Amino acid sequence: MSEPNQEKLDALLGKMIGDLGAIATGAAVLLGDRLGLFAAMSEGGKMTAGKLAAKTGTQERLVREWLSAQAAAGYVEYDEASDSFYLSPEQKQVFVNEDSPAYMAGAFEVASALWLDEEKVRKAFHSGKGLGWHDHSTCLFRGTERFFRPGYNANLIESWLPSLDGVVEKLKRGATVADVGCGHGASTVLMAQAFPNSRFVGFDYHLPSIERARAAAKEVGVADNTRFEVAAAKDFPGKYDLIAFFDCLHDMGDPAGAARHVYQALEPDGTWIIVEPFAHDQLSANFNPVGRIYYAASTFICTPASLSQEVGLGLGAQAGEARLREVVTSGGFTKFRRATETPFNMVLEARP
Repeated sequence: MSEPNQEKLDALLGKMIGDLGAIATGAAVLLGDRLGLFAAMSEGGKMTAGKLAAKTGTQERLVREWLSAQAAAGYVEYDEASDSFYLSPEQKQVFVNEDSPAYMAGAFEVASALWLDEEKVRKAFHSGKGLGWHDHSTCLFRGTERFFRPGYNANLIESWLPSLDGVVEKLKRGATVADVGCGHGASTVLMAQAFPNSRFVGFDYHLPSIERARAAAKEVGVADNTRFEVAAAKDFPGKYDLIAFFDCLHDMGDPAGAARHVYQALEPDGTWIIVEPFAHDQLSANFNPVGRIYYAASTFICTPASLSQEVGLGLGAQAGEARLREVVTSGGFTKFRRATETPFNMVLEARP
């Protein structure tokens, strides 16, 4: 066995210290989010630990330790002269403003599910049977909505739909739309608000998510042109002008079967919009900060979910455009293109 290069070993250890700090701080972010500490800080200026504790009904000594951890991470600011803490405008966008495209607190809720469900995933590694989406901890469903909603708010109406040929004009006039794998319905509700002349149906096989989506539609007043039903991607009913799959095709056990069903469910001049995590076709090209997150999430969530279903293709969150093209065109689609992209997503358009 060869001796390690000390310089390389030191560099690796330095990286590990940073990673461990991020992991520990992530748990503290989740704690502060659930306790309302970030929200309380955003409502005032500089705060001592005592003032924040009084405002949130929490214990001062613990709050001070939490604040110190956040300041050490650069997630809150510290004023030494007054021994107080505060949020910068940028930090407010990341930790408090849930409508901000920079909002990230929900991502830590998703990350907590990776740890909570580690034992279940470990068993799936041995059994090969995968782990269904519905078998994860509840925080995954809630966190997914909170993590993806800011991206939808920032891009769906202003960028993604306009990148599709003629779709916005149809939606303005009045079209029928299916949002498949809708989860808590954030994307469905957003489209329904923007295009009141169109009618939207959100489908998901997970009943608790559908129930939450129905409540969300009532809360924002789009229940008249929106409904949510329990159905899978291979058997949802109806014919549509637009069918949307937001960040879900790669989770499916038989995405090719889903593509065939979408082909049959589309009107002759209809459009299928597929939003998937951004990925290059070459494995090593995804060895970057975004790819690192997606591969880790895919190990615990996406790939086990696919393997738990029929066929169990296991595309994973970093399938890449070429592999997705194969899946989509196998369903009968002859037109396929990348309509637009963000650093986190590819927006694909398929037509019969």
